[in-house]
Amino acid sequence: MTSWHGTIGTRERLAPLADIAHEAVMAEKLLTRAQIVQLQVLARAGQLAEQQAGDSPARVQAHDMALRAIAAELGGLMHLTDRAVQRRITRARTIVEDYAASLAAWRAGSITRAHVDIIVDAGAELPADIRLPFEAVAIQRCRRDTPNRVRAEIEMLALRMHPRTFTERHQDAAAHRAVRLVPGRDGMSDVVATVPTVIAEGIHDRLTRQARAIIDTRTERSSDVVDTDGRTIDQVRADVFADLLLAGTPALDDTRDATAGPLGAIRAHVQVVIPALALSGTEVPCDLVGRTPIDAATARRLAGDTPSWERLVTDPVTHTVLAVDTYRVPPPLRRHLRARDQHCRFPGCRVPAIRSEIDHTHDHALGGRTERANLAHLCQRHHSMKQFTAWKVRQLGGGVLEWTSPLGRIYREDAPTPAVAFAPARRKPHTHDPAPF
Repeated sequence: MTSWHGTIGTRERLAPLADIAHEAVMAEKLLTRAQIVQLQVLARAGQLAEQQAGDSPARVQAHDMALRAIAAELGGLMHLTDRAVQRRITRARTIVEDYAASLAAWRAGSITRAHVDIIVDAGAELPADIRLPFEAVAIQRCRRDTPNRVRAEIEMLALRMHPRTFTERHQDAAAHRAVRLVPGRDGMSDVVATVPTVIAEGIHDRLTRQARAIIDTRTERSSDVVDTDGRTIDQVRADVFADLLLAGTPALDDTRDATAGPLGAIRAHVQVVIPALALSGTEVPCDLVGRTPIDAATARRLAGDTPSWERLVTDPVTHTVLAVDTYRVPPPLRRHLRARDQHCRFPGCRVPAIRSEIDHTHDHALGGRTERANLAHLCQRHHSMKQFTAWKVRQLGGGVLEWTSPLGRIYREDAPTPAVAFAPARRKPHTHDPAPF
């Protein structure tokens, strides 16, 4: 009798957990269905762009412009940038068109989206005739274990099945080396360099040796250095990394022994909006345009110690320009546009104005004037899209742009929160001035 009551009690205690488990499984199935439908829709969007390009003589460019226009249309609806949507479209076509078996296994619930991503990433460099047998083996392996456990095995499977040697593929991969900047929090960012592994190991080893040398020789320096330099080896390594990149001379600069050269003279160029309060000592955040906020102390150091910076100081209350550096022709108009726009003016785009082009909203060749009300910054991508696709734009005044998509949807693009604002000087009225109406 006691055992029977214990069983009933256990069932009662487990009932809520059973309900939660059932709901979790149902939610996962619903999420899977929704994700697969979205993948198929995005894949159709990519296929539509290819159809629109048709047999155009400039088919590659026509397809690219059609894809940009479609991605921008969907981005407005999904509240994403057109670049993000275009990446999703490309990924969706790859899964739907090249990995149908993985998609089917995911739909059936025998593998997860994470498994599919591992298979797709590992098989990215496999020829089409090898991809199908690779996929079949990979799916079977994924059915039996979690994504994190099968990742290494699936990657090794792809390496073994590839018809080309690892050396040959490494040479191809090295052609895609790059440096990326990933904005982080609290004024910090990650600099990610994709380089050959031996180079990466060498970079890390040299940074480590230099950092250890700095730490080991602290006692040989003045006592004030020993007392104030309490950096860890990670901190020193990061500081040495920054010092070498910002102050070092490129190895292939044939003028590196001279005081200046075409490579050695190149310096970092960034755009920062610094409120007047920050320059006066108040710890307010400053804007590294197109990236992320930076702290006021860093902004003050840059503004005060680096003569090559183009500085823009604004009053935090009236937004009136207080000071600007001398700038290229036409200085007043170009400075104002950079301060007003801050970044590309296509909806959702954050490419900084310093890396964008000043575009005549109404084409200059068709009578558009070179004036503030007809100019706005567009990055190269959206400048081309405005020129070669059905996206249209007009200015409504006050820096407001109105974009019209190919489907006729309207997107209002207000100027960013003003870094500057111009106001006429107020003069005192004279006694003989007529009374206002």
